[in-house]
Amino acid sequence: MSNTSIDQIKILFDDILKHQLAQDTWHWLSASVKDSNATAETFTRIPRKTGKSLVKLSAPDEQSLRELNNATMHDWTVDRLARVWLLMNLEEKDKTKYIRQTETLFAGAEVSELVALYTALPYLSFPEHWMAQCAEGIRSNISDALQAIMCNNPYPAAWLDERAWNQMVLKAFFTDKPIHLIIGLDERANRELANALSYYAHERWAASRTVNPQLWRCVGKFIDEKLFPDIERIAASENSLEREAAALACNDSSYQPAKELLNQFPGSKQSITAGQLTWGTLAEKISTNKN
Repeated sequence: MSNTSIDQIKILFDDILKHQLAQDTWHWLSASVKDSNATAETFTRIPRKTGKSLVKLSAPDEQSLRELNNATMHDWTVDRLARVWLLMNLEEKDKTKYIRQTETLFAGAEVSELVALYTALPYLSFPEHWMAQCAEGIRSNISDALQAIMCNNPYPAAWLDERAWNQMVLKAFFTDKPIHLIIGLDERANRELANALSYYAHERWAASRTVNPQLWRCVGKFIDEKLFPDIERIAASENSLEREAAALACNDSSYQPAKELLNQFPGSKQSITAGQLTWGTLAEKISTNKN
């Protein structure tokens, strides 16, 4: 993310916080950020000062956020936003101090603090330094922290190497996270991930367990003679969501047998062409079925 974009997001977060917080709380937060030696204390105290209500965004603010970093804050609480804002405003002239200060926050964080810290990854200075921290978070089993890394967070797609990225996506499926909220899912798709997800699907099938139809979103571009039988299987499924996933995967593929298979489902093909069937609409149906 460019410095210009981060500066614009800072201004946006300023405006959102001013509308969410009481005036005296905003003054306290603004004054606190000027004392770099009190960052840890301020970070810890924020929920007691701001409360934990959900952030309420205006439609223009929501649109601005999407345009700036392709994300939303639909599940953010005010204390989470305030903590992210605080981290965005840390003094960065002394790189060693900045990194030490931020690493100390990670080391001593409880769950809600970890959520804010991982949410802030795209906005921290020296972004290349936080790749190992992000990978460490992915290896954890703290559900809320995992979701903060995986969902509506542009950092992993921008900075993780292929191995760490693949590990994150696999774990998102293992832990049943909302896959459609992973930023960069389509752009970072790769053959190693497609093969790993196929292996995972076979393990699930062998145990007579279901497979999230969104899994095939990461496979479609890499369908070949090895992966095609998986697509044929879900295309013949009694589950309509799996059949739609098969059609979408075939539509993403340049493999001729996949194209021919899609032609066998003219209704789905027409819906895809008309924009009525997309991976996004499929995700909505999956979410509705869960609820």
